[in-house]
Amino acid sequence: MKPHFAHVALVGKYHTPSAGGGASAARQPLQEIAEFLQQQGCAVSIERDTVLNTDITGWPSLTVDEIGAQCNLCLVVGGDGTMLGVGRRLAPYGVPLIGINQGRLGFITDIAFGSFRETLGPMLAGQFDEERRSLMHSRVLRENECVFDTLAMNDVVVNRGATSGMVELRVEVDGHFVANQRCDGLIVATPTGSTAYSLSAGGPLLHPSAAGWVLVPIAPHTLSNRPIVLPDTCEVALVLVAGRDASANFDMQSLASLMHGDRVSVRRSRHHARFLHPRGWSYFDTLRRKLRWNDGAA
Repeated sequence: MKPHFAHVALVGKYHTPSAGGGASAARQPLQEIAEFLQQQGCAVSIERDTVLNTDITGWPSLTVDEIGAQCNLCLVVGGDGTMLGVGRRLAPYGVPLIGINQGRLGFITDIAFGSFRETLGPMLAGQFDEERRSLMHSRVLRENECVFDTLAMNDVVVNRGATSGMVELRVEVDGHFVANQRCDGLIVATPTGSTAYSLSAGGPLLHPSAAGWVLVPIAPHTLSNRPIVLPDTCEVALVLVAGRDASANFDMQSLASLMHGDRVSVRRSRHHARFLHPRGWSYFDTLRRKLRWNDGAA
């Protein structure tokens, strides 16, 4: 029987040196998964930077753009950080993603490496649940010129400098003035990002299917500045009014320094990331397991 996905790409985590042997430690799980995919009748390609950093051989290599153009499925082996980077770049191509977790939490890489064979087999045959995650399109405008333009799957964050005091940010929603907020920073998070930095800063959890964002102040000067949930159809703008050495961060991408008057604009991207999960997957099961709800319960 032909597999549901004829051509599968593999992307591995290789940026963090492993205590057990660097490239060889990263290469071994990729080899096991690639061999399993071939046994299932899939053509296999490895993402080019993964090949260069793990020395894996035996399969053709493709750039991320080539994966988007040629592959039916991408398997990401690593943690959520690895998935975020790949998901942003493949979203314009509509290639579905499956995450095999080798990180710590794994909210969006939800298959444990130790059980990938029994889990992937049915999925490759077409037995899976699909969900789509929204992305943000963010730009930094300086004197009406765009100096940074990118997508984000988790969040857009404006932070104060490491050694400076608070920043003051003018917040606008759809061009309407909301408030000038003095704080250590502000987070605009998608539902996917609501389990990341936003959660640590006291923001609410948003279900992935919710068409909203959450705006979360980081250590606000005024305690009445609370997180607020906004529709993802709006445009949020954060303008740096005061503060030294402030920076803007977009998932793992960053603009190292903001200048007074810089405008960080956030609106919904027309692209979505496609995630495939084992049949019967539940977001609430993930929350309960990862956040350790019910630990110690009878």
